[in-house]
Amino acid sequence: MKTSILAQNRVPEQVVALISRLVDLIPWPLRRQAMADVTISLLKSKPRVAEDVFGWGRSTVELGMNELRTGLSCLHDLSTRQKPRAEEKDPELLADIREIMEPHCQSESHLRTTLLYTNMTAKAVYNALLQKGWSEERLPTMRTISNILERHDYRLRTVAKTKVQKKRRTPMRSSKTSER
Repeated sequence: MKTSILAQNRVPEQVVALISRLVDLIPWPLRRQAMADVTISLLKSKPRVAEDVFGWGRSTVELGMNELRTGLSCLHDLSTRQKPRAEEKDPELLADIREIMEPHCQSESHLRTTLLYTNMTAKAVYNALLQKGWSEERLPTMRTISNILERHDYRLRTVAKTKVQKKRRTPMRSSKTSER
């Protein structure tokens, strides 16, 4: 039976827990390099074992090992990963939505908040934008329009559907009159 790398290097479980806690305190990107250093020193440069023992992502450990080897630190600009919002891509859209929504908005009756309530649905706004001259290809989906309205404090209320009243059948009166 194979012995684990930790057993071969005589590393007790308390030291593993201590290393894990200490590495968590180090800020990025130095944390990657610390993970790589521990992996190289204790785990014979095996990122998969580091994943099993410490719970670190092996791709992160591999990147840290490459950083240690080359001396170059990789930077990740996470802010560029976000997809721009529809109103940021097309500011005319937001202006037209505001123009459509303003006449249909009302504030809360107690005036406790600045929220505006409307009985206009996202579908109605979508159709109004189509009538205003927007093409279907250029318009976002109705769900996106609903999200835009929520982000800009237009709280949508669902419109209560009216129920069709059933016709009541009146009992038929006999046309025969009784003669006495």
